[in-house]
Amino acid sequence: MLGATLSFADTMHKNPFLEPYSTPYEIPPFESIEYGDYLPALRAGIEQKQQQINAITSNPEEATFENTIMPLERSGEILDRVAAVFFALDESNSSPEMVAIAEEFYPVYSQFSDEVSMNDALFARIRHIHDNIGNIRRPDRRKAVEDYYKQFVRNGALLSPAAKDSLKALNTKLTELFLTFNKNLLNATNEFAVVVDNADELAGLPAGSIGVAAEEAVSRGLGENHWVFTLHAPRRLPLLQYADNRDLRRKIYQGYTSLASSGQYNNLPVINRILQARARKAALLGYDSFGAYMTENVMAKNVPAAEELLMKIWRPAVARVGQEVAEMQALADSEGADITIEPWDYYYYAEKVRRKKYNLDENEVRAYFAVDSVRNGIFNMAERLYGIRFTEMPDAPKYYPEVTVYDVTDANSGEHIAVFMTDYFPRPSKRQGAWMSEFKGSWQNPDGSSSRPIIYNVGNFTRPTADAPALLTLDEVETMFHEFGHGLHGMLSRAPLKSQAGTNVDRDFVELPSQIHEHWALEPELLRTYARHYQTGEVIPDELIAKLEASATHNQGFTTAELAGAALLDLQFGKLNPDGDIDVAAFQDSVATALGMPAQLTFRYRAPYFKHVFGSDGYASGYYTYLWAEVLDTDGFELFKEKGIFDPETARKFREYVLEKGGSDDPMKLYIQFRGQAPTVDALLRNRGLEPEQQMDLSPRTGL
Repeated sequence: MLGATLSFADTMHKNPFLEPYSTPYEIPPFESIEYGDYLPALRAGIEQKQQQINAITSNPEEATFENTIMPLERSGEILDRVAAVFFALDESNSSPEMVAIAEEFYPVYSQFSDEVSMNDALFARIRHIHDNIGNIRRPDRRKAVEDYYKQFVRNGALLSPAAKDSLKALNTKLTELFLTFNKNLLNATNEFAVVVDNADELAGLPAGSIGVAAEEAVSRGLGENHWVFTLHAPRRLPLLQYADNRDLRRKIYQGYTSLASSGQYNNLPVINRILQARARKAALLGYDSFGAYMTENVMAKNVPAAEELLMKIWRPAVARVGQEVAEMQALADSEGADITIEPWDYYYYAEKVRRKKYNLDENEVRAYFAVDSVRNGIFNMAERLYGIRFTEMPDAPKYYPEVTVYDVTDANSGEHIAVFMTDYFPRPSKRQGAWMSEFKGSWQNPDGSSSRPIIYNVGNFTRPTADAPALLTLDEVETMFHEFGHGLHGMLSRAPLKSQAGTNVDRDFVELPSQIHEHWALEPELLRTYARHYQTGEVIPDELIAKLEASATHNQGFTTAELAGAALLDLQFGKLNPDGDIDVAAFQDSVATALGMPAQLTFRYRAPYFKHVFGSDGYASGYYTYLWAEVLDTDGFELFKEKGIFDPETARKFREYVLEKGGSDDPMKLYIQFRGQAPTVDALLRNRGLEPEQQMDLSPRTGL
């Protein structure tokens, strides 16, 4: 009877992706989703969208925005639902079952995307609208037509049938290679660990880090008097920063910088195949290199423009590194360490120099940044700037028990604006890093109403221990504000078209909302509202705030050179056109030599774990965009500093012209409407405490 009951129950299961969700605000009903739902929903979604596209292309009427672009915008409801959930959970809550599904899901999804973007009949209608674009008055619709046309052309719409087949094969191959790269990286990260069985080796480490390492040892069956350190940032970075044991620092540093570089999970051969496939793809589409293909479609327009910006940052950063290393070496010598500063010493001695110069101990600082306090800080910032409020929804569906769900409303009217989810702590099923995405975008319905989004932030922040809540480092605090800035971009969007809403903007503009909101994290006016000691509830004292302000540009040579170096490395990979295999590690080293990379540091990400560049095409030849956007965010925040960091009119302009507009207009035009002027690189250098070489004009007349 039991077997019969289970069989009957199985037949009653309904695939939740196939119909609109009946949950509050259409949150995905995670508890109802089974592994067996993904692939059938993917196939059903493809069938539905294909039928919708066929209806567009078979329309005998002349192609117009209303009968072609609008139905295309509204197509693919099932596909959107299943893809949003699968992509999210594959990265944040993976499992062997998800890995197996991914091996079929991604290639099928990619192949269908190619079919749509190379559909001759659909492109013919879009091309007709593009050829008659003068008939379209609304700027957002004109830009949508231009973007659709460019997207189709860049995806091979003008190629011959044979060339289209070749491009489809390359795209499928790249999708498979990205899948392999990411799987290798996740497995290599989870496999590596440094095990300590002598408590003396833990000297200098914060109690919280020791506690997390002890819990990790227990979870691995090692029992008491063992501590396990992994390569996840909340465990790796405190060890590099505080461990007195130099050999322990060396082991974790070398483990990280050799991640996925050899053995079973070696990504070097995968990178070779990615580089070759990208080169062939670029050539097929008529570009000199993959880098030229990728940069043409964003604000930079070409690789030399991106390199020019980066070198204006790189050279001052390297000059500062020389000063920082000299200070560290002098301190090490004064302590009789009898060492020459090596890369695994940088974090450690940088922290020592900070304590000596500014009398600032980050362990003391962390006590004021419990994760819940910082969450209060980002919500307080959003309410004061944009008049929105966050109310927890404890009974809302969630994909993991640690996820928290919020109803985002207008603080005055109570109008629903968005759903916001947070998922902040590391686990083996989650990839490294921090990110924002959506389970549902936003758009304007035919009746004029607005369909509101479901946005989420994912992080890998320091976990709570048995004795203390999650106490965040300053880097983690800034990361939370950063990802929340992306979240605000998604939540506050009012762009009428789905394809232009939220973060659907140029890659080198998308980081502006995230990075500008980092500036509020340590502003005294906001700090005093949220930074409270986790034990006493005491507000962060003015003396400590003064130390934070004094040390704000400490170690910025290292931080900036790491970031700019990685961005320059990415661009050099994008310029390659290899016919066969290259020595990826040797090429990487040659770039470092050509740049004059200081011996005491390396790229922020080396190729085998450079997921931004080799885990997808998202930031390939585009990692520089973080610094490009920083030119905008530092210049923009100077206006807030001038007017007041919560000045209502400045906040209104930023919301109206940046957060709400999405990709509905030219990004530099939107920035100038907010700021009143074009930016220069000088604000970035001032913010990082670096000496500018010369002014760089980023106004529209330079082609940006």
